[in-house]
Amino acid sequence: MSLESNNPSAEAAKQGMSTIKVVWIVLASVLVTIGLTYWILSQALFLKAFTPVELKPKEEQVLNAKLKVIGVEVSEYDEQGNLKPEAYSEAGAKREVVFSERELNALLAKNTDLAQKVAVDLSDDLLSVKVLVPLEEDFPVLGGKTLRIHAGAELAYREAKPIVKLKGVSLMGVPIPNAWLGNLKNVDLVNEFGADPGFWKNFAEGVENITVKEGELSVKLKE
Repeated sequence: MSLESNNPSAEAAKQGMSTIKVVWIVLASVLVTIGLTYWILSQALFLKAFTPVELKPKEEQVLNAKLKVIGVEVSEYDEQGNLKPEAYSEAGAKREVVFSERELNALLAKNTDLAQKVAVDLSDDLLSVKVLVPLEEDFPVLGGKTLRIHAGAELAYREAKPIVKLKGVSLMGVPIPNAWLGNLKNVDLVNEFGADPGFWKNFAEGVENITVKEGELSVKLKE
C-alpha cells in the first residue's frame, strides 16, 4: 500500500481538485447553454429584421411586365417627370398574372422597409406571412424586443369559386386560440360572407381562378 493512500490530506486534496473540476465543467456547460439559448432566441424569436430579396436586372424586367398587366406601370413618367398619355384599350390584354415568391418579397422592398419586417412564403394552396413587430422600450416584459407573428391562409379555387381560409396565427411560435381570432380559423371567408354585398362578394365575382403552389401564385381575372 502506498504512503499516498494512507495520507488523509492527500485524499482530501484529490477530492477537492475533483470537486473544483466538476464545478468548472458545470459552469462551462451553463454558460454554453445560456449562449446557445440567447442565440436561438435572437435568431428565431427576437429576430430584428429579414433580409430583403433583391432581384437581378432580368428578373426586375419580368416583374415590371407583370405589374403592367395588373395596371401598375413602373415607368409612367417621361424624362421631364410628366405622366405619359396612353389610349385605353383591352385588346390583347392578359387577365392572368403569375408571381413568384421572390417577386412578391421583392415588391415589399421597393421604396419601403417592409421587406425587413414582412416575408411571404408560397406553398401548395397556402400563403404564409411572417411579420416582425418592434416593441417600444417601455413595453412590459418584452420592451425593446421584436415580436414574431406568423400567419397562414389557404388560397384555392374549387367548385367555380375562390376559397380563402385562415389556417391560423401564431405569436412567438405559440398558436393563438381560435376564439381570439373571432372563430374564423378554417372558415371559408368567401362562402361565409360572399352572399352579402361587399368586398368578398365582389372579390369572388371578379376572380376566375386562383392557384398557389410551391413558390408561385397565379391569379386569373374575369372579364
